[in-house]
Amino acid sequence: MNETIRIGSKSIGKDKPVFIIAEGGVNHNGRLDLALKLVDAAADAGADAIKFQTWTTPELVTMQAQMAEYQKKNLGKTTSQAEMLRKVELKEEYFPAILRRAAKRKLILLSSAHGGFAAVDRVQRLGLPAFKIASGDTVNYPILAHAAKYGKPIILGTGMCTMAELKESIRIMRKAGNDKIVMLHCTTNYPTPSNEVNLRAMLTMMRELDVLIGYSDHTIGHQVATMAVTLGACCIEKHLTLDKNMEGPDHKASSEPQEFKAMADSIRNIEVIMGSPIKKPCPSETRIMAIARKSIVTTATIKKGDRFTKNNIGIKRPGNGIPPQHYWKILGETAKKNISSDKILRPSDIE
Repeated sequence: MNETIRIGSKSIGKDKPVFIIAEGGVNHNGRLDLALKLVDAAADAGADAIKFQTWTTPELVTMQAQMAEYQKKNLGKTTSQAEMLRKVELKEEYFPAILRRAAKRKLILLSSAHGGFAAVDRVQRLGLPAFKIASGDTVNYPILAHAAKYGKPIILGTGMCTMAELKESIRIMRKAGNDKIVMLHCTTNYPTPSNEVNLRAMLTMMRELDVLIGYSDHTIGHQVATMAVTLGACCIEKHLTLDKNMEGPDHKASSEPQEFKAMADSIRNIEVIMGSPIKKPCPSETRIMAIARKSIVTTATIKKGDRFTKNNIGIKRPGNGIPPQHYWKILGETAKKNISSDKILRPSDIE
C-alpha cells in the first residue's frame, strides 16, 4: 500500500492532514456562474479541493432510466433520469474557467468521471490530478481499469458495495498498474439516516483493505464526518450547496457554506487534539510535575542511625525529592543524620 498519495499540492495519508473535498456535484444546476461561486464558497469554507462531475446525459443513462427515490423526494416530482440530468449537466467548455478560479483560490479541482470511457478521457484531457469514481461505478471494472492505466490517484466511492466487490476493484486497478487508491466509505442515500451510516464498516475496510480509507458523508450536519476523522479517515468528502432551497436533486442533503466551514474547522481542531502517538509529558506538564507529583518525606522526627520504617516516612507533595518508586528500597535503610518531621527526604539523608 502507498502510505502517502500525492494529489496536486496535497499529500493524503494516515499521518497527513485530512484531505477535505467539497462535493459541488450537480449543485451548480448546470450554470457556470454558480459553479464559480461554489469554488469560492469551498475555498472560504476551508476545503482542500472542489469536485464536480464529468458526463453527458446520453453517455450516462438510457431514456428508460428512472429517478432514485431520494431524487424524487428532494425534487418534489418524478421524471426520467435523463430529463433530470440534462438540467444539471456541466458543459466541458466550462471547465477551463473553473480551473482558473480554483487555481486562483488555491483549490484542487477534481471531477467524477461518469458516463463511461469517454468521461474518463475527458477528465484526463482536463489535466486534473486524480480521478474520482463514484459508488455507482465501483463494480464497473472496465472503467476502473481504463482510469487506472493513466497512472493517476483514484478516489473511489464504496456505497452499495460488499467487501468482496471492493477487493475485486482493488485487484483490477492494481492489475492495470495503479496502486494509488483511496476508498471512501459511504452510504448511497441522500441524506443518509444515522442507522445506515455504519462507521464500523469503515474500520473493517481499514483492517482488510490495503489502501487508504476515508469517508464520504451524506448525513445532515457534520457530526458523522468528524467522528470518521477521529476513527482515522484520511479524506472527508461532503456535498456543498450555496442554498439548500435551490431546485435540484442534491441541494437538500448538502451543507451550506457556513455549515461546511464548521465541519472543516472541527476537523482541523480534531487533528490538533489527536496530536502525537507518542505517550510522554507535554511541555506544559513538565512545569507542573514537581507540584502535582509526590516525594518521600519524613512523618516523624528521625535520629541519626534510626532505620526508615512505615512509621516514620510517607509520601507527599511536592515532587522535587526522591520519587515514590524508591519507597520500598528506602525502607530498612539507616538515617545518616538527624531529620525533623515533615521534611522531604534527600539522598544525602540516607546512610
